[in-house]
Amino acid sequence: MLMNNHVRSVAVFCGSSDGKDAKYVQLAAAFGRLCARNGLTIYYGGAKLGLMGSLAEAALAENGKVVGIIPDFFSGDVVVANNITEQIWVKSMSERKQKMEQLADAFVVLPGSFGTMDELFEIVTDAQLGLHQKPIVILNAFGYYDLLLKQLEIFSQEGFLRPFHRDLISVAAAPEEVFEKLNNFQYPNDLSWLKKHTKHQ
Repeated sequence: MLMNNHVRSVAVFCGSSDGKDAKYVQLAAAFGRLCARNGLTIYYGGAKLGLMGSLAEAALAENGKVVGIIPDFFSGDVVVANNITEQIWVKSMSERKQKMEQLADAFVVLPGSFGTMDELFEIVTDAQLGLHQKPIVILNAFGYYDLLLKQLEIFSQEGFLRPFHRDLISVAAAPEEVFEKLNNFQYPNDLSWLKKHTKHQ
């Protein structure tokens, strides 16, 4: 699938562990290969461990471009991938997220835990506030994020999440579907909600 001209790079948020089942490693590798074959630069956390490492290795094997955004307190021997296309060193986890948001044209969430959720919710909050208008896709393979998506529906049902903010997150069931979501993305946010909450002097 050829990507549209607006998406030439993607920041991928995923775990630094392999998970209990080999299917998660295979998923990350499959997505990395597809990114390379579609000519997308991958921005990620720069680790050689877990799904992050599998993603990067698979993309590199297909001659893809992989850029790691790496906090300088990580161990170069144990954690950091030294064979990737480029390393960008930052001072903190917060700076890493900011750099990814700045550089990438889109964001994709693979299985992970605390760090992955931290990245997802910061990036979608910035989209909610109109700080960027880039697509965000959760790759919900194997139903991994079913309960998270259910929680988003509870947010909406209870009046804490507007429908056009819920729609800032797209969901794909398989790696190939991610690219369809990226190609068809239209920013759904209604920024007039901000004006209603702005205090007038």
